[in-house]
This record gives sequence, C-alpha cells and structure tokens, in this order.
Amino acid sequence: MSEQKQGKTFQVNKTYAEINARIKAGEAVVVTADEMVDIVRQEGPVEAARRVDVVTTGTFSVMCSSGMFFNFGQTNPTIKGQRVWVNKVPAYAGLAAVDAYIGVTEPSENDPLNQIYPGEFRYGGGHVIEDLVAGKKVLLEVKAYPTDCYANTKMHKEVTLADLPYALLCNPRNGYQNYNCAVNLSDRIVYTYMGTLKPNCRNANYCSAGQLSPLLNDPLYRTIGIGTRIFLGGGVGYVTFQGTQHNPAAPRGDNGVPIRPAGTMMVQGDLKKMSPEWLRGISLQGYGCSLAVGLGVPIPILNEEMAQFTGISDEEIFTHVVDYGYDYTNGVARTYGKVSYAQLRSGEIEVAGKKVPTAPLSSLTGARKIAETLKNWIQQGTFHLGEPVDYFPTADFSFDKPEPQE
Repeated sequence: MSEQKQGKTFQVNKTYAEINARIKAGEAVVVTADEMVDIVRQEGPVEAARRVDVVTTGTFSVMCSSGMFFNFGQTNPTIKGQRVWVNKVPAYAGLAAVDAYIGVTEPSENDPLNQIYPGEFRYGGGHVIEDLVAGKKVLLEVKAYPTDCYANTKMHKEVTLADLPYALLCNPRNGYQNYNCAVNLSDRIVYTYMGTLKPNCRNANYCSAGQLSPLLNDPLYRTIGIGTRIFLGGGVGYVTFQGTQHNPAAPRGDNGVPIRPAGTMMVQGDLKKMSPEWLRGISLQGYGCSLAVGLGVPIPILNEEMAQFTGISDEEIFTHVVDYGYDYTNGVARTYGKVSYAQLRSGEIEVAGKKVPTAPLSSLTGARKIAETLKNWIQQGTFHLGEPVDYFPTADFSFDKPEPQE
C-alpha cells in the first residue's frame, strides 16, 4: 500500500517493485515472524524496517471452509452431471456439465453421523482431497438425466488427481485472524469444532499460530489483499477476496491486533502442485470431518509501521475465553477472561480462579516449518511478492495517538 493511500509519512518507504528486485538479485533480507519479534525488540521498528524486506508467516490448522473445484472430464456419449460422489462423499454438481465442488466438511454418504453418539466421522471431503494429493485412486460416480446434447446418464470409474483435467483448491474462509479460547462450563462432555471439551472447565482449547499467524502480522490488512501470493497446501496460491465472516470491526488492542475473531481470507491454488504434508483430512469426534491446511503469507516491510506490526509477540496478542458448554450454542455474548497466546502456550491458564490445562488445535511446529519454507523460497528467488490489486475492508487505527486536549 502506498504512503499516499495510507495518508501517513514514514521514515522508511519501500515498494513491492523494489523488494521484488532485491529478491531477484538475491539481496532481499527475509526473516520469519518469530525472528522479527527479536529484531524489533532489539533495534526498534524504524531500524528493523530499514534492515528487513520480508517477514514470512505460517499456520497449519483445521480450516473447515475449504474445498475443491474440479472438472472430471467428458464421457462418450457426453454427460451433464446432476449428482456426483467421490469415494461416496457427495459433491455439488450445480455448476456445468462436468464441473463440481466438494467441501471438506461433507461426510461420506453412508456415515451414521451422530446417530451413534459421539460420531467418529472417519471419512469426508477433506480426506478425499488428501487422498488425491497423495496420488491415490478415488472412486468417481456420476448420475445424470439425459438431454439432446448430453445423452449419458451415469459414470462410474476410478481416477487419480492426474486424471482430472482441472483441480483447484478454493477455500472461502481461511486463516482466521484470532479466535476464541474454548472451555466447557457445563457438567457434561461436549464435542465441538474446537475439539472435545471436558466438563466443569477441565481443559481449554485454542486455535491460532499466534505471532506466526498471517493476519495477526498484518492486523489492518495493509499488505494482504486481492492478489497476494501465498504458500498454500505446499504449493503456491493466491488471496482472491476477503473471506466469509470477515469482520474488521472486531474490538482491537492498543497495538491494532483484534482480541476477538476478525479478518479472514479467501484463497485458492492449483491442487495438482500441492502436497499431502500440508493438506490432511481431519475427523473431529462428535462434530464432523474437515481438512487441516498449511497456509503462509509473506509480509513486505514497506515501512516502520509494518515492522512494528510484524514485531508483535505472543505476549501482546490476546483472545477471550468462551464457554462452549452453553453460551456459544445459545448465542450468549459472555466471556470468562482475556488471555495472551504466551499464557496459552505455557500449557495452563486461569479461568474463574481455577488452573486449566491448555491444548492447541493448530500446529506450532507446522507453522514454523511453513514460515521457514516460504523464507527459503524467497531467498532462493523462486517466489516473488504479489502486490494486491485491491484491499480488504479495514478499520481505523494508528500508532500515533492524538495529544490529549487540555
């Protein structure tokens, strides 16, 4: 984002073109978000901005709003798919003759769901995607009604990812910017998308990479926008719009970082160039199936403000404790305290005077590996920055506080 667009004057000013030229020349200084925390602490944001060109981020976690657009190819005679299944998992066929979309939370058609409680949800759309990127064969079934131009009424064959003419990972809402810390204050065990929560607040689950998380390193969406080039599923992807439930108006701390769920990204990329290491089918007991997605975003350090944002640590990122035993389900807007990600990562927090063990749904090891991988790609000159063609809706914020009026 240009200095003029932001309406601010900075001591350090860089452009995407300048940074990409440094990447091409092998001269760019690239560090991970973990490393940037120490650099900003030691040198301050202005000197950090002069020294560093790009900060890499990463997260590897369950991202339910994910799926795959695919083309399964024509038959002879031709077919116009009305109903489609992949390994008995229904896909949506209301697109075109041989196009479909499969969502990662769609369970296998013969799954008993929660009729046998809690359900195991052993196989769903996320597992289909993992199987495909792993090179496995899947069973494709298509049913159709005949027309004059599409006479065939059924297809039944095994295919691999290589057999599909087109496969696009397209995720309407990924990389949630902060999220609740979930507890259960009821007297029964509950099974949720935040994992299994024991009764009487005996555990607390959270889901964010904290200081490594992409949108927590660009909390006002100064550089992440439509056209941003990213690490996605082990390959290269793009941010294509703000994600569903994008909420820039969420309350924020004095550092600009939201303390409630806020921004999201819509992302997509060529599934054929991705890896099963970073796309893993997930079964959440009593809740459903999903997909763990590896996602990493490079943050260009255009000025000292971006250096300051990327230098924010887990100690300075906070979220709220929310009861999933009653409040969340019944729309009760109530919290049980605010905790930092440093506290969550310590393995224990305090809720209503009680010590409660914590556990992450996101992989810190995976997030660090993604940030390092993206760093290496940029240093090797195989990955350049994509300058956004437009930006997400944002919120007013400035580190420069107005002087108090007398």
